[in-house]
Amino acid sequence: MSKKTALIIMFFILGAILIFHFLIYAQIIPYDQVWAGRLNSVEEMKSFETFSILLNVFMLIVLIIKYKQLERGKRNKVVDILIWLFVALFALNTLGNLFAKSMIELILGTLLTLISSILCFIIVKKPKVGVS
Repeated sequence: MSKKTALIIMFFILGAILIFHFLIYAQIIPYDQVWAGRLNSVEEMKSFETFSILLNVFMLIVLIIKYKQLERGKRNKVVDILIWLFVALFALNTLGNLFAKSMIELILGTLLTLISSILCFIIVKKPKVGVS
């Protein structure tokens, strides 16, 4: 899979995740069905969701910058380091989702974060040199 294809898929995943978090924030999706069922109040949910929305927007911006860099044939170490951090964050989130109380979060959350970790790895890994 090419880096550009992985980026485009990540744009769709992050867009869907942002919509999901906005629905939780607006209390259209019950907050007791997310965050491994560990949220105890609306205030706590709003804090967690605000952080999550901002983090996902940040990731989206970094990946858009990476996409533009690929189009120009340039690299930026800071952007690459941030994407490596995304790989780790999604991998850790995958482990956290394995302990979710909600079956939907367990299955869907684990699958999405695992795929996101793999896609970010594809986006940031250096191409092999000298391999035919």
